[in-house]
Formats: sequence, C-alpha cells, structure tokens
Amino acid sequence: MAKAKTIYSCTECGAQEPKWQGQCPSCMAWNTLVESIAETATANRYANKFDGVAQSSVLQKLADVEAAEVPRQPTGVSEFDRVLGGGLVAGGVVLIGGDPGIGKSTLLLQTLCHIGAMTTPKPRKAIYVSGEESAQQIAMRAKRLGLDASPIDLLAEINLEKILATLQAHKPDIAVIDSIQTVYSEALQSAPGSVAQVRECSAQLTRLAKQMGITVILVGHVTKEGALAGPRVLEHIVDTVLYFEGDPNSSFRLIRAFKNRFGAVNELGVFAMTEKGLREVTNPSALFLSHHSEQVAGSCITVTQEGTRPLLIEIQALVDEAHAPNPKRLCVGLEQNRLAMLLAVLHRHAGIPCFDQDVFINAVGGVKIGEPAVDLAVLFSIVSSLKNKPLENKLIVFGEVGLAGEVRPVQGGLVRLKEAAKLGFTKAIVPKANVPKQAIEGIEVTGVDRLEQALNYLRQQ
Repeated sequence: MAKAKTIYSCTECGAQEPKWQGQCPSCMAWNTLVESIAETATANRYANKFDGVAQSSVLQKLADVEAAEVPRQPTGVSEFDRVLGGGLVAGGVVLIGGDPGIGKSTLLLQTLCHIGAMTTPKPRKAIYVSGEESAQQIAMRAKRLGLDASPIDLLAEINLEKILATLQAHKPDIAVIDSIQTVYSEALQSAPGSVAQVRECSAQLTRLAKQMGITVILVGHVTKEGALAGPRVLEHIVDTVLYFEGDPNSSFRLIRAFKNRFGAVNELGVFAMTEKGLREVTNPSALFLSHHSEQVAGSCITVTQEGTRPLLIEIQALVDEAHAPNPKRLCVGLEQNRLAMLLAVLHRHAGIPCFDQDVFINAVGGVKIGEPAVDLAVLFSIVSSLKNKPLENKLIVFGEVGLAGEVRPVQGGLVRLKEAAKLGFTKAIVPKANVPKQAIEGIEVTGVDRLEQALNYLRQQ
C-alpha cells in the first residue's frame, strides 16, 4: 500500500505548503501550518474502506424520515448511565477526559466487566484497546479490583491501522480506546498526540463506529488548564463529551456531560474511590453538607440542579475586617466576578457595605457551581457572617439576584423543594414565582421578590 502524501495546511487561511514553515507565506501568520493528508482527486481514500459498508447518500424529505427512539444499552453502572442519558448507543462515540490518575481507566474497566457479565437481552462483546499500559498491568488492576475480566478482549496497540483491522475482524459491540493521544496513523509523519494525529485517528475511529454500529469510547488527556488536549474538532465530531473531575485530596469523583447528542447535558454522576475501585454514591447531597454540632454563622444551605438531579450544597462565607488597602475577594467553587456583582447589589439595595471587609466564599465538598440560583444563598451567608448571626439549621435558600435587587425565579423550583423536604429541611426562602401552588408536606415555603424583603428574615430571627 502506497504511503499517503502529506502536506501542511494553514489553520488561518487554508493555504497548503509541501513543507513545514514557521510562517505561512500566504497570510504571514506564525506557527499555523499543521500536517494533514493530501486529498486525491481520482478517488476517495475512505470509500469502501470498511468492507463495503459505506452507503451512497440519497436525497429525501425530512418529513419522510422516521424519528425512531434510539435504543439504549445500559452499562450496569447507574451513575454512568445517568450521565450518558440512559446508556450507550450503538454507533455512538463518547469522549471522556480528566486529570491523570482521576480514575478514567478504572471506571471504564469496571464498566466493561459489568457489560460483559450481562446476558440480557443478549451477550455483548467488548474490546479494550490500551495504548498506555501493558496487558499485564491491566490484568493486575482487574485482579486488584476483584473484577471478572474474562468476557473482555484486550489489545495493547497504538497503531491505528492495526486497531481498525482488529475491530473490523471481531466486530465488537463496544470498544474502548485508552487513550486517543497515544494512537498514531502511519499515513502521517508527526508524533502521536499531535494535532494532526489526534484529528486523523479520531475521525477514522468515528467513521468506523458509525458504519459498523460499534460504540466507541475514547479516553482523552487534558491540559494543565483542564481542557481536553488536541484540536477542538475532537469535541465536535464525537457524540458525547464527559469530564471526570475530583479533588486530589478527596475520594469523591464527579463525572459531567458537557455535550450529548442522545441525552441531556450538565448531568452529574457521583462516585467514591475505594480500594475496590469506583463505587456509586446514591445520595450525593450528603457529600456537600457539613455536619455542625451547633449553629455557626456564615453557613447557608442551597439547592442546585445538575441536569435533572437536585443537589443540596452548603455555601460558607467568612467576612472579616480588611487589613490591607485592597480587600480580598476569594471564591472556591463559584465565579469570582459574580461575587463582586453581588456585593455591589448588597450595598446598593440592602444598605450593607463590604468595601472594607475581606470576603471569602466556599462551596463545601469541592463542587463547582455555575448557575445563578445560588445568588441569594451567597448573600445570606455573607450577611450571616458579617452580623455573626447563624441561620436556622433546617433552612434552605435559593434564587437569582438581579442588579436591580429583584429576586428572579429559577428553573426546577418544585424539584429542588421536594429534594430539600425529603432530606428533612423544614423552611425555605425562594423567589415568589417558585412558590408551589400546592403545599409540600414537611416544609414551609416563603416567597420573596426583592433582596430587602429576603434579608428581613435575618433581622426577624
């Protein structure tokens, strides 16, 4: 087989050069020439590549296309299924990234063992392709975790052409590539992990998955900033993008969906790392709540929503007199710019200044909160710490605070309240629009529409 010709394309203007140069001769941009394979006009190099499974495109009316529900294949790990939207999809491509040692390979090895042990509706065949560890290392890990790895086929290989040939020959239901940054194609001269190699290898694996109906799970490395390494196109061509997160000092792991063509995004799965691998956490709200022996100032419980799952999280604030010309504003788990905005709203509409105070905010448990529904709880914890006045233990607070001092409704208010009532909370301060029409047993709900009105509750205690 003749080796494909490589060229270098500019990522800015698209110009092509036969050799790499530091500066593009066309647009004069620096370090924009990336290696790629030259396309031939006589034949498509992807046509008939996989045993004639490629089909010709047919023009059809969108209304004539049957919108059938995509069947899901459960993995046997309920938290993983939740994030995936119910399970794996035949022909779907999943990209999972995370810090080194976070537990990506452990989770996938456990998942494949669960899938291999399932016999209904039919046995499913799984192949684990390892480019980072030897077969002996993976076998030792499976033995250490107490897993029955007999149903799993293992391939220690980083050559893309050999991996594709193996998948074609054995036709598995599920294939794990660990990791995509270690795989290389002989058609390219660049090293494994380069932009060209990652783009080419992921494109061919995705094409094979679609044509043969194989579920492919790609493990991706992340940069020191936490983003997936490689070209951005890697996240565009796959169907699902998952991030594995966790505090190195904690045993808990969170897996989030940031893209899912077959389900909802922003779903959250919670695991605990143990000696026997990752264990599912059925009540994650308990992880993010501190258990104080007595009431403390600066602590407020709120309810966030990750996808369809409500989570109770404790927001802690420490407000202390500043001893420097510029007071400190520090957030852990929340956005720092939003804290500055909330402090300005607190001063303007509630008459509580903090310009001479150091303000520290922490979301207990290492969870990261991106939704504005925690605004009211953050302000409650700040005022509680500033006045040194504890809140009630069984009180929850949520709501978005606007620049005009209004308290705006949030999505899923009823679900949040029911979760709080289930965990024993008896009082709630929420936006007036989120007050349920029918009372919820066990919890008294107070609706507010202004920040001043909400803070009156603290003064009345």
